Parts: sequence; C-alpha cells; structure tokens
Amino acid sequence: MSTPARTLALFISDLHLQESHPRTLDAFFRFLEEHARHTRQLYLLGDIFEYWAGDDDLDTPFNARIIGALRSLADSSVALFWMAGNRDFLVGQGFADAAGLTLLQEPHVVDVKGQRIALVHGDAECTLDTKYMAFRAMVRQPAWQAQFLAMPLSQRKAIIAGMREGSREAHTTKSYEIMDVTPDAVEAVFDATGAGVLIHGHTHRPALHRHGERLRYVLPDW
Repeated sequence: MSTPARTLALFISDLHLQESHPRTLDAFFRFLEEHARHTRQLYLLGDIFEYWAGDDDLDTPFNARIIGALRSLADSSVALFWMAGNRDFLVGQGFADAAGLTLLQEPHVVDVKGQRIALVHGDAECTLDTKYMAFRAMVRQPAWQAQFLAMPLSQRKAIIAGMREGSREAHTTKSYEIMDVTPDAVEAVFDATGAGVLIHGHTHRPALHRHGERLRYVLPDW
C-alpha cells in the first residue's frame, strides 16, 4: 500500500495562544497531529502566542507544552518556519533552537511548485495606523529590545499586560480602514518580492483578494 503524498506547505497565524483559552490550545495540538504531520513545511506567520515576554520564559509549563509539541513535529521531518507577529516579536534564537524551527524575516519569499509566494505577518502593511506604526518602529529596534529584555521577567509581563489593555481600548476607537492593510503597502510587497501570491494574517479578516493577476490570501485568527 503506497504512502499518501504529503501536503507541500501549510500556513497559519493569529492563534493568540494563552492559558485562558484552553480550547484554542487543544485545537492547535489537534492541528499539529492531524494535519501538520502530513505536510513538508509549516509556516507560523505571527501572533501564535498572545504575547511573548522573552526567551527566558521557555520553561513556563504552558510555553513548554507548546514548544515540546513543535519540537516533536520538527523531529518528525516537518520543516518549521516562524515569522514574528505584533504580539510575539520577542521570540528569539533560544526559542527557535528549543522548538526546532527557523526564524524568518519579512517579507520572506518561498517557492511552492513554481509559484512565488511572499509571506508577511501583515501589521507592517497597516500604514494608516500611524500611532501603531510609530510604536512598531520603536519596539523592533535592537536597542529597545535589549533594554526591555534586561528587565526582570515579571516586570516585562506586567508592562505587556498594560500594553494589551491599551491595545484593546484603542481598537474600539479605530476605524475598519485604519486597522486593515493599505493597497499601496500591499502593492509595495508584490513589487519588492516579484511574487504572484501574498499570504498574511494580522487583520483577522480571512479572504481571498485579487490584485490584478496577483492574489492575496488573508489567514483567519483562531
């Protein structure tokens, strides 16, 4: 009896895994066992965690379960790739080594059966949200991250909790257009990468969009 052919690649994002949402965590573990084990490559395109305070938090039981599940998948010959989201951009090489995955910078281009595909998380393309874009530029700076990661883990988690609360409040006052990607930013990714397909998450608005002859897939949240 022949072995079924493996799926070439799977793409997921915006799980926002957190202890207060155990059903989402269970769904993720089922996905890894029932689907991801039958693919050659799994791309995790940001906001897999609700937040990530630093790689010195690897041994927290909740985090360790997720890392262990990813490592098991990697050890079964599935290639894992990770792209930072706006919630888990502090994931570093320590996490990557523990989980057996490769960190990607965005935009990243992959070739799947001759199809050139560009991958981004999606937050960098929400250019109308000028306050967020300024915040993003600040926290992605190595100097800012080094200073933040030098703080005690408990202090970092307290700061992140405050940021999350502020983000929830801000979302209630922002328009639909501000929180979505802009056409100019999308076209810039297509032009810079030469890709015919763009895949991203972040907006939690799953859809297939046509940009002339090019396609943009927006991944769902979990």
